[in-house]
Amino acid sequence: MTIDFSCEVGDVDLNGGYDIGGFDFDPLSVAKKVTEGVLEYESFPYESEISLLITTADEVHAMNKEARGIDDTTDVLSFPMIDFTGISSFDELYDMDDIFNPESGEVMLGDIVICHDRVLSQAAEYGHSVRREYAFLIAHSMLHLLGYDHMDEAEREDMEKRQRDILDKLGITREG
Repeated sequence: MTIDFSCEVGDVDLNGGYDIGGFDFDPLSVAKKVTEGVLEYESFPYESEISLLITTADEVHAMNKEARGIDDTTDVLSFPMIDFTGISSFDELYDMDDIFNPESGEVMLGDIVICHDRVLSQAAEYGHSVRREYAFLIAHSMLHLLGYDHMDEAEREDMEKRQRDILDKLGITREG
């Protein structure tokens, strides 16, 4: 699993880590744990890569308006590289040469954009840790990159169950 990680909030420290306001954890290691947890839960058969950006509310607002035509800030945006024909139907990927990075051989799943401000405010609103909210948004977005959506009640319930199962398995709960 490769994560092309960038952050437009806070600073990179001298040891290559990140000093992100309100984050008392390493965002890259949490992202890696959650993305790998999602891929394992979904039995994704290939090595993969994603791009992950943590940015400001203004930037997310602009991206949301441009990409989705929604003039508002959201907590996370997902930009899948693959249009799956069915949920957890990964057999079709074998014949799709254009989804594999020619340098690494990994499947390019897509991009995740997380709103730093929303991570902090939603953690406070829901009464759990910033780490848990961040992990939840990554799990949610990864499921979108794998073809899941929540356009109707059944899809929403299915995604919520998957997110809960994945985070519980990883020990990233609302309490902890």
